[in-house]
Amino acid sequence: MKIARVNRLRPLLLTACLALAAGGATAQVAPASTTTSLAPVAVEAPQQALTPFDARYAVFRDGKPLGDASLQLVALGAARWRVDLRIEATRGLMGLAGVDLQQSTVFDVAGNQYRPLSQATVRKALFGKRQVTGTYDWTRHAAQWTGDVKKKRRGAVPLQDGDMSGLLINLAVQRDALPGATLRYRFVDEGRAREQQYQVSAQREAQQVDDLSYAALRVDRVRAGADTTTLWVVEAVPMPIRIFQRDDEGETLELRLIDYREV
Repeated sequence: MKIARVNRLRPLLLTACLALAAGGATAQVAPASTTTSLAPVAVEAPQQALTPFDARYAVFRDGKPLGDASLQLVALGAARWRVDLRIEATRGLMGLAGVDLQQSTVFDVAGNQYRPLSQATVRKALFGKRQVTGTYDWTRHAAQWTGDVKKKRRGAVPLQDGDMSGLLINLAVQRDALPGATLRYRFVDEGRAREQQYQVSAQREAQQVDDLSYAALRVDRVRAGADTTTLWVVEAVPMPIRIFQRDDEGETLELRLIDYREV
């Protein structure tokens, strides 16, 4: 299916997006059971079945075209899935430097939780390449990273039920968002763990995607210091239609959905 034209390049790694890319600053989402509605009447979010998809985004840095991004959800069989994000700079200085970010998370579904099993991140540029691999061991309840990761972050990180990698945040936000809800997740990525909280708008906002208009829910990551992340989600679309990040220096990165298909 095609819809009309719809972090700092550290992987936003989506929290989202989307996760979508802030080199380790990817937020992770807690299980849906921790989602608390702030609406006058609590309404439980319907559980949405995962559907494989292939999405394409236009990427903008400080409002100027930067390149392209893809977000894919792939069914691997045996109740396992893989979500992939790639951001490729094709314009400006980053384009000349050949900046290319790729991240993948393999996960399964345990109850209503998206449970990460392994993760791989590759960041390429003209003068170098950085690669990090993570393993989430749910038998030992510990996660650990190898490769180009700081020494202080190579030790095992204790896992709690509901912990997720950055890329899984976008999937969980897409699943959990209800008008006026507060979403709480625990992010575990590249040797770090942190609590994250998102606030869903009480009212829907009109979002224009080329010649199509959507009534989207705005989801803001709050209590995140000077960094901000906002996603716009629509129930009928299996991925965020827009992701916007602003870092502590005021630089912005935005992903706008161009097209997608369910596969």
